[in-house]
Amino acid sequence: MLAFGINAIIPGADFAMVLRQSVVHGRRAALLTSAGIATSILVHGSYTLLGVGVIVGQSLLLFNILKWAGAAYLVWLAISALRSPPPQMPDMDDDAAIRNSDMSAFALGFLTNLLNPKAVLFFLALFTSLVSVRTGGDAKVIYVGAMSLMLFAWFALVSVFFTTPSVRQGFFRAGRWFNRVTGITFLALAVRVALAQQR
Repeated sequence: MLAFGINAIIPGADFAMVLRQSVVHGRRAALLTSAGIATSILVHGSYTLLGVGVIVGQSLLLFNILKWAGAAYLVWLAISALRSPPPQMPDMDDDAAIRNSDMSAFALGFLTNLLNPKAVLFFLALFTSLVSVRTGGDAKVIYVGAMSLMLFAWFALVSVFFTTPSVRQGFFRAGRWFNRVTGITFLALAVRVALAQQR
């Protein structure tokens, strides 16, 4: 669990996404994005426990499909960030718009983590060392649930910090530079994912 906690706080695509959601769309969107990331962890943990993760980890074709899908998604996020107007305080009064925004925020977090091939490899490595054939099913479920909650708690803290008015206003003052930096960050992460190799 310590290894998972350390891996969770290392900045990556999830962190970049929560940061951008915090600044551009506010705390509600950032927390929903964090929930999407945490839910994706449940998916990773479930298919790993079912043995599907081993198939993906050992199949070059499946791994490459996941890798290129993840890289393409990050490139799309980068282009969207680079083309976005300067971040400013949102004005959301329409209930339908809020619901759509909520679903989009959750989906962004879910897909950002789900399409990361490194998450597959990490879960395989972690469960190989953490779980044995003698580990009960209940314990395995608890492990996965605890990881999901731990990740949500971390990104919830990140969301709260970056939506603090003084911190958020600092990013607003950066204007388009914020979009450029986050766009380039997503592009760099896309390259990193594209260069990922099976272990």
